[in-house]
Parts: sequence; structure tokens; C-alpha cells
Amino acid sequence: MRQHPIIIRSWLCILLPAIGLFCACTKTKWKTSPPVTITDTVTVSDTAGGAVPMGPIRPYTASSNPYVTQLFVYDPAPGQFINTSLGDYAAAQGVVGNANGLVSLGAFGGYVVFGFDHTVLDSAGPDLMVVGNATTGFAEAGVVWVMQDQNGNGKPDDTWYELAGSATGQPGYMRNYSVTYSRPNPPNGNVPWKDNKGNSGYVLTTIYHTQDYYPDSLSANSYTLSGTLLPSSNIDTTDPANVVSNPFAYGYCDNTPGGNPVDIAMAVDSLGRSVRLKGIDFVKIQTGVEANLGLLGEFSTEVSAVWDVHLLAIPASQ
Repeated sequence: MRQHPIIIRSWLCILLPAIGLFCACTKTKWKTSPPVTITDTVTVSDTAGGAVPMGPIRPYTASSNPYVTQLFVYDPAPGQFINTSLGDYAAAQGVVGNANGLVSLGAFGGYVVFGFDHTVLDSAGPDLMVVGNATTGFAEAGVVWVMQDQNGNGKPDDTWYELAGSATGQPGYMRNYSVTYSRPNPPNGNVPWKDNKGNSGYVLTTIYHTQDYYPDSLSANSYTLSGTLLPSSNIDTTDPANVVSNPFAYGYCDNTPGGNPVDIAMAVDSLGRSVRLKGIDFVKIQTGVEANLGLLGEFSTEVSAVWDVHLLAIPASQ
């Protein structure tokens, strides 16, 4: 029973990267074919999108880093950790090159984009490990997107492909969902939002985090974030002292304790058609649910590590 849920959540954000991910930091560098199976039972279009033309492949070398090595974009939605040491550009940069970072993406649509120093090739089984700070009975799933560097310019400016997870095609799942957030008045007040389906609401502030929730880095008085909306049916707020946000079966960041393996073979295009990618160079992780968790504040995905499982094994516990 959570007697002080906000405080517990805050401490978990700080402690889990240090203790829960320790096993990942001490694993052997080379993949050991872990006993992880991802079954493709999600609903995708019957029409395959086909093979995607591959840009230049940057091969593995002896010096290749298993972790993401470059931060390209940090564009958070408003949230209780935004404009703090867990929700700024420095926090996002702290995820690069190790398993001990932690950054909050804020409410629905907030995202971060990383790149590898090599092309992560698709092979049998999972190809990437994405880690947040989920705990048993409390997940804040983020959608994982991947991109090939098709034009070879080293920038994430080609086509993003969503990695389908267990919620794909289920009731409440929606592609091309957009939310516009507006600067509140007063600046530290509840943040208004409107979506592209005619709904509106607020990112509610809490008494435990009293700073401005609207990103200080933005000069505009409103901005829009778009992505894939995941179902909120896993959330139960009937007991304010024990809010439950159950994980999905597979396919998302910040979904289960210790991290989640994802498979490039699960890539789908903007129409939901399965596509074949030989490899990827960039990863985007984005908060996938629009929900208020009562005393726990907004549903917000956190990211602590992203790595290539061909170079760093998936922890045995996963």
C-alpha cells in the first residue's frame, strides 16, 4: 500500500537506475541469445509495406558502443519533472553512453531521439533494450520508434517506423493522435491541453512539485505533439493511495522493471503495414498515454538506457 505515492515515485526515479539496472552494467559485452520470445500477435495491416531501401550500413567494429551515443532531440510534454534535473536537456544527455541515466518525457507526446555509432542490424529475436524506471504494478509505457539513415547524412531526418507492441490495434489504440499544450496563467498552474479529437483537459500540478510544468525552453505559448496513443485501460485510480498502472504484454519502454527488449522486425509504417528494415540508426521514445494518475501526477514515460543487444546482453531477469 502506497501511503505517500508521490514521494515514493520521486525516490524510485532516482534510485532504480543505480540498483535495478546494475545487472545490465555488469553483463558481458556480447549477445548470449537470451531466452526471450516476442510473439507477433498484434493487429497490423494485412498488406505488407515491404522491404524499405537501406541507406549506408555502418558496421559493428571493436570500438562500437552498445549504448546510444548521441542525443538529437529532447522535446518533452509538460509534466511534474519538467524544468527539474530529471526533465531538462542535461538529463536527456545523461542517458547517452551508459545505463545510469534518467530523463522524464512528460505527458503524452513528449519524446527523445537518440542515435547509435553503428547500424543496429535486425536479427532473430530482440535487437534493442529500452529501459525506464517501471516498478511492479506501475508502468508508464512509451512507444518506441526507429529510423534508418537512408540518406546517409547522419541525421534523424528520414522516416520513423513505430515498433508495434501488444497494444497495437487494441481498443483505445490510435495512430496520428495530437495534443496541443498551452502556457498556463499563472505559469506554475495546471497546463491546458486540447487534442485533435475534440477532447480537452489539464496536466494537473501536484503539491509535491511546484515549479512550472510548461517547458521553460519554449518561447511559444502553445505547441503540438503528435504520435501513437496507447490504451489507458491498464490504469486504476479508484484508490488514490494505491494507483495502479499495469504493464502491457510487450513492446514498450518503461513498461516492466529492469527494461524491455524490442524487435526491429515489429516495425510498421504510418498505415500500420508491416515493413522490413535491415537495420536502424536512430531511436525515438515517446510517452504513449494521456492520463492523470491522481496524486501521482501525469502519466509520463521515463528513459534511463537504450542499447543494442547484439553488443550487450539482455539481463537474465528479462
